[in-house]
Amino acid sequence: MDESRVIGSFVVWDYVVFAGMLLISAVIGIYYAFAGGGQQTSKDFLMGGRSMTAVPVALSLTASFMSAVTVLGTPAEVYRFGAMFSIFGITYFFVVVISAEVFLPVFYRLGITSTYEYLELRFNRLIRLCGTVLFIVQTILYTGIVIYAPALALNQVTGFDLWGAVVATGVVCTFYCTLGGLKAVVWTDVFQVGIMVAGFASVIIQASITQGGFNKILSDASSGGRLNFWNFNPNPLQRHTFWTIIIGGTFTWTTIYGINQSQVQRYISCKNRFHAKLSLYINLVGLWVILTCSVFCGLSLYSRYHDCDPWTSKKVSEVDQLMPYLVLDILRNYPGVPGLFVACAYSGTLSTVSSSINALAAVTVEDLIKPYFKSLSEKSLSWISQGMSVLYGALCIGMAAVASLMGALLQAALSIFGMVGGPLLGLFSLGILVPFANSIGALAGLLAGFAISLWVGIGAQLYPPLPERTLPLSLEIHGCNSTRNGSDWMSTTEMPFSTSAFQIHNVERTPLMDNWYSLSYLYFSTIGTLVTLLVGILISLSTGGRKQNLDPQFLLTKRDFLSNFDAFKKKNHVLSYKSHPVEDGGTDNPAFNHIELNATDHSSKINGTRL
Repeated sequence: MDESRVIGSFVVWDYVVFAGMLLISAVIGIYYAFAGGGQQTSKDFLMGGRSMTAVPVALSLTASFMSAVTVLGTPAEVYRFGAMFSIFGITYFFVVVISAEVFLPVFYRLGITSTYEYLELRFNRLIRLCGTVLFIVQTILYTGIVIYAPALALNQVTGFDLWGAVVATGVVCTFYCTLGGLKAVVWTDVFQVGIMVAGFASVIIQASITQGGFNKILSDASSGGRLNFWNFNPNPLQRHTFWTIIIGGTFTWTTIYGINQSQVQRYISCKNRFHAKLSLYINLVGLWVILTCSVFCGLSLYSRYHDCDPWTSKKVSEVDQLMPYLVLDILRNYPGVPGLFVACAYSGTLSTVSSSINALAAVTVEDLIKPYFKSLSEKSLSWISQGMSVLYGALCIGMAAVASLMGALLQAALSIFGMVGGPLLGLFSLGILVPFANSIGALAGLLAGFAISLWVGIGAQLYPPLPERTLPLSLEIHGCNSTRNGSDWMSTTEMPFSTSAFQIHNVERTPLMDNWYSLSYLYFSTIGTLVTLLVGILISLSTGGRKQNLDPQFLLTKRDFLSNFDAFKKKNHVLSYKSHPVEDGGTDNPAFNHIELNATDHSSKINGTRL
């Protein structure tokens, strides 16, 4: 540790800034626990009473997936593999459009609390249970990684106490989730996005001052081959190319935006459908801002260390520690600013964890408790939701302890999402887009997709792909005026590629490993989704899926798309005829005419066989 002390370490002010961030988050929770009569019903607690507006929800959506994995992982990714990562900007656009135009209309129209309720309405209760259990397992695993990873990276560089940080994060999160419900989660996220942008901005500004301007940073990056935006190699084994990022990335992120309970729960809590869609599109801007910031941080990392890489010269032991290392290096003369950066990494964590906890509580109450204990009152359901928040908070801290035994983080987090999210995305797409899909096909598809993506995912963890598949760019250490003996230099050629705990070393590479297991991690969810869709369609057709009588409100219809334009026509209409109370379709978008709604309701009650 004494070597890293040279570059500066944490002082009192840094701890003050960090504690202040935790404190404000906790205060927001207390405020929403008592504001507006508190959390009367479980609906208030889990859905914010369906009264949120677009901007805070948009910021909250941005914050919750911008975890510390993004703050620490993306700059390091850009530093090692180049700015290719910024093509995700295009991916985000597709993801947001798909979520807003395909999944949102159906979920919003049905007014559900848990996305998995949809699976029961469309298929049957067994499939809903499968979906719920998969989600709970995936989220607890992911949340563990998200709490533990930044704590570790920051601990090793700044000497910030490891388990103190983990427990503090977990406890504060659980605290405001339990007291304030979804409203507290959304508003703390808004505050945390502010902190994250401030943290990024302080690094970028200071880096450009020390390196001599943005142009210097960019010219360093381009001479180091870091501005490799266009790599149109169609080979699916290549880790990041234009196609893997656009196609694989779109599937991976759609599982998060389109169907992941923690995201859907938020945009469904908006007060009408227009606000819900708007929140997704505003959030797109937020995603672009944060992506730009983190890519730029990665380039400034390279510019700063292009001739002396701290990772190869053993100053940091993991790639994820590069970012905190840079912060202490360039900001050591500003007490409190490194604290701001740590607060930035942690607010990423807090927002992700809090949304996960709230979503887990919602899913548990809606899917596992309500259907089986019908007699519970709203008040007691609200208490149960709060109890669930505490329980899941504790579980996630426990998971963080388990995550301490696992390896490299960004990939682990994303492959968990890919392996579990892919088949689930396939399942929802079957329900929403394929009118003849039935429950037998859906279940078979889910199992098939899950089996295949687990096979690839676990295979890739055991036998990590070869370096020529991942294409890391060169890192130089000739500029380190290091006075060590020469034995260190030899170790620079072998790069620690993957730090998976379960790696099997020096085995014969078989074709299976070199092709199937070397698949880009972004394609895990693509495979899961496509296998699920394909198997689901084939089996539904062969088990008489076309004969079933479905209520069209469970499917995506032409009307859903056209109603985007109704919002404009109707707006003036509603404003000019305030005297018609009927115009307002309740919680639904005024775009759906009330007469038509009633008509479909009656007919479906008569003909529709409830599956």
